[in-house]
Amino acid sequence: MLEQQRDYVLRSVEERGVRLIRLWFTDVLGNLKSLAISPAELDNALSDGMTFDGSSIDGFSRIQEADVLAIPDPNTFELLPWADPQAPEARVFCDIHHLDGDPFEGDPRQVLRRHVQSAHDAGLTFYVAPDIEFFYFEPPTVENGSVSRPVPIDNGGFFDLTTNDVTGDLRKQTIRTLETMGIPVEYSFHEDAPGQQEIDLRHTDALTMADSVMTFRLAVREVAARNGVHATFMPKPLEGVQGSGMHVHLSLFSGDENAFYDETDGYHLSEAAKSFMAGLLRHAAEITAVTNQTVNSYKRLVPGFEAPVHLSWARNNRSGLIRVPIAKRGNPLATRVEYRSADPACNPYLAFSLMLAAGMRGIEAGYELPDEADANLFEIDDTMLDKLGIGKLPQSLSEALAVMERSSLVQEALGEHIFEWFLRNKRSEWRSYKTHVSAFEHDRYLTAL
Repeated sequence: MLEQQRDYVLRSVEERGVRLIRLWFTDVLGNLKSLAISPAELDNALSDGMTFDGSSIDGFSRIQEADVLAIPDPNTFELLPWADPQAPEARVFCDIHHLDGDPFEGDPRQVLRRHVQSAHDAGLTFYVAPDIEFFYFEPPTVENGSVSRPVPIDNGGFFDLTTNDVTGDLRKQTIRTLETMGIPVEYSFHEDAPGQQEIDLRHTDALTMADSVMTFRLAVREVAARNGVHATFMPKPLEGVQGSGMHVHLSLFSGDENAFYDETDGYHLSEAAKSFMAGLLRHAAEITAVTNQTVNSYKRLVPGFEAPVHLSWARNNRSGLIRVPIAKRGNPLATRVEYRSADPACNPYLAFSLMLAAGMRGIEAGYELPDEADANLFEIDDTMLDKLGIGKLPQSLSEALAVMERSSLVQEALGEHIFEWFLRNKRSEWRSYKTHVSAFEHDRYLTAL
């Protein structure tokens, strides 16, 4: 099968006159990286990979062990719809290896591949479907090193449609671009805040979806930029309104059967589903530094703006961390759980890896799911929450890193290389944030003190 796909790629490049092939991969934080090769180099790249200096990529190699191999995955070959039609370009995602051919432990895609394979060895396929939120703003300006404040391009709210729906046209262009690249979209609409949008991707296996999320983020920005608009996946760009999340729908299948479904259960949840949810709840605080990896992420995870704060689950309660959507017409294949804390600035390879690792730990260890919390938890005081045994997610990047550092699950799931580098990098970000004096402090203290 792999050989057939390899031949298809080589044939497509020749028949479509592709001039440039971009080899894509990500650094540890999920920043998309690329090196370009000519069609003459493609056959060699598919067979033996392309060597590059890993020490120039954050979280990859040290200087003394610099070179690594980018080996293209021919299953991810797609033409780039925004390239010049007279000089077509294509992209293909790569797995990063050591020069001896062993998987490179600093490659986030290899981390997810390892977890997906582990689930496969247990007879399970991990499916993912993210609801991705983002903002459209007027193009920012930079003056004296400072970026101008964000200005939304509309004043719309939930599901708004107007006669001059600029954002609707941008979403339509984006969906066409995604579907051209083989990424199906389930829904799209205007979200609650001015300039805020949501596009939901149709479920697929976790590795394909992580590739799709990386493509999605670039496609959204590319389409916006071509229309003179700035798109951002910053979790909380505006004060006083909700931020952007990436709610992730998760399910496990055993062959063609949904391993999360049980017709005899009142919730239609199998024991595997309940233990998977229990694993997510027990380890949620430990994985939050990865699912919410920026200082700004924690401006979103506050009460009152539809973002989860509490370690709880329910069927229709959006104040909790996990929601169990009610399947339409009781469809067994649609039974799933929705993990609501992640934001679209995360590295999807690492975030999906940790969600799967936490859930599988729950199944393997037989974790017991706590009772459903169907009340609005934002209206219950902390004393009562403590009595109910309902904890909270970390409230800052610093707190999240401290919890992550103590987690054997996260260290094992990410591997020592990424685990240690991630902690170092994010502690550096927190130190920089602590020394910054903000406009809030000037406004509040400069004349009053």
